[in-house]
Amino acid sequence: MARTLEYRDDVLSAYPDVFTAEARAALEVLAPFNGERRRLLEERAARRRERAARRRPIEFPDPDAVLPGTSLTVRAARAGEFDGGEIPPDLERQWIQGTGPGTKPRAGLEAGLRNVAYALLSGADGWMFDGEDALGQVGTMSLDNQRNLRLAFASDAAFLSVAERVAGEMNAWARGFFGREIVADWRRQLAFTTRIFRARGLHLDDRHVRETGGRGFAASIVDLCLYVVANQAQLRGEGRSVVLYLPKIQTAGEAALWHDLLGALERHLGLPPGTLKVYVLVEQVEASFQLMEIRAALAPHFVGFNTGRWDYINSVSDALAWDPEFVNPDIDAITMTYGYMRVYEDRVRRAVNTPDRNGRCALWQGGMETNIPVGTEEGVAAAMRRAVAGAEREQREGASGKWVAHWKMVHIVRPVWERAGEVNQLGRTFPPLTYGERDAAGLRLLEPAPRTVRGARDLLSVALQYGNAFGEGYQAAALKPADFFGHDEVLYLMEDMATGEIRLSILWEWLHKGARLTADDAETAARAGERFSEALFGRLLEEEHRKLLAARDRDVHERSKTTTLPIARAIVEAYVRHPVKAPWYIDLLNLNLNNHDLAVARQRIAAYFEAYDRDGTRRTENPDFTA
Repeated sequence: MARTLEYRDDVLSAYPDVFTAEARAALEVLAPFNGERRRLLEERAARRRERAARRRPIEFPDPDAVLPGTSLTVRAARAGEFDGGEIPPDLERQWIQGTGPGTKPRAGLEAGLRNVAYALLSGADGWMFDGEDALGQVGTMSLDNQRNLRLAFASDAAFLSVAERVAGEMNAWARGFFGREIVADWRRQLAFTTRIFRARGLHLDDRHVRETGGRGFAASIVDLCLYVVANQAQLRGEGRSVVLYLPKIQTAGEAALWHDLLGALERHLGLPPGTLKVYVLVEQVEASFQLMEIRAALAPHFVGFNTGRWDYINSVSDALAWDPEFVNPDIDAITMTYGYMRVYEDRVRRAVNTPDRNGRCALWQGGMETNIPVGTEEGVAAAMRRAVAGAEREQREGASGKWVAHWKMVHIVRPVWERAGEVNQLGRTFPPLTYGERDAAGLRLLEPAPRTVRGARDLLSVALQYGNAFGEGYQAAALKPADFFGHDEVLYLMEDMATGEIRLSILWEWLHKGARLTADDAETAARAGERFSEALFGRLLEEEHRKLLAARDRDVHERSKTTTLPIARAIVEAYVRHPVKAPWYIDLLNLNLNNHDLAVARQRIAAYFEAYDRDGTRRTENPDFTA
């Protein structure tokens, strides 16, 4: 077989245990699908342009249309006329799934393995080891992540040594917080948690692999091949499922591509069809118009949906960027019970509880708990009450479990499901899904809520901090607005890529749609009813940036103030001020990974918008790739 892929610099010699001959062979087998991925992304962009040109929101597909890659009509998929996948035993009870990567920025092996040890000792029913929104991409982090997971899953001696020490540290924390230990037998505890991996979305190019000739290659395919080839035999040999989370899917056509990728890899590895199981993150509003179609397109791999918050809000904002009447409120007001979020969650729970023709339903994993129990006693107690209340709400609504962003939250939130006592909530009775104008309107429903200068400051502060953290390699970071630095009663929240995306989307909306403030602000003299202006944005950007420059090293690393922070500011300003809304904040951040030269960053930002304005082209290849 002629080689169609090339590799960056010396990654083959530095990571022979990751880019094994078997992994590279699998990549070559799946490489032809990169063309279909590119076509689907072009269709995405075309739909986005067409909606803006026609000034019409997303609509439900024609019931008589045929699903890509199948003989099923949309109508048949909605009626459950397909053979869905069975829920394997180790996924039947997933009360709490933790999320996070298996490495740290520029970390040595031992430091990176600690992340995996915390995850597998946490007591979570499952842990989604992240290759996407929470995994930094500086240097070779994505490859370190793969290496560490393989070593941990194989119980390598280096990992076991780390895990024993981490168990002691976890118990020391738990004795102080709970008055008891949480890891009784660390070796047995390591076997408890189901291993899950989240690949990167179809919209991202890999940083270390590309097509021969220089075109970008799907990060999704790289992640899928490296993870499955390295770990499927170990996992299956222990009686475990091979499970992935699939992010950023917008349509059944994109789900069909994932189905083809999974099937091709199964055939290449000699695995029975349906061996690879997947959850789908419903984090794109267009997917909410095609939930049953996505289930059908992924059968028999599909096991469940997850309802996230940040990415979904961003997708709604992006899909309605053309609509001057659609303006989000302060981010804190957009909870899972707010307007379009409430409708979205309800459609997901109805979709998973629609049986297929064999009577099988699917799982619903609830959204993310981002709190971390670190702060004053009063602040932690209040935050934990909110966290438990949120979990109780999701359990009542029908979720079989939820996510947490930090291992310390597992034993705080998991008791909600323990008290309920049900393994899962498969097959609960809800009204059937309907597909009328009212349903479509509900998925863009705004409700009265504040839109304040305080809210704008929080959006800006966290967006700047997130861009800075990303540049340093922390795609998941504990953040809070700068005005609350030093106030330990206000807790840090674990934020990942999605939180940066939505904050810039809302700021772009406010500026370009002339959002009207709902309250006076004494500091800026802004009045309720005034529009969010260029002048106000510029003032707030300057003030919030100055606060970060003055912050202590704990909140803003001193070294970053002259390296990655100026670049984060340049990206934030360009994104928000540009008259055409960019589809992804991460595009601009990725272009500047490993770059600390502000002049170079400005050139790359300008080139991105020049290409995007010209014909909708996203510049996504690694600009520093040398084969």
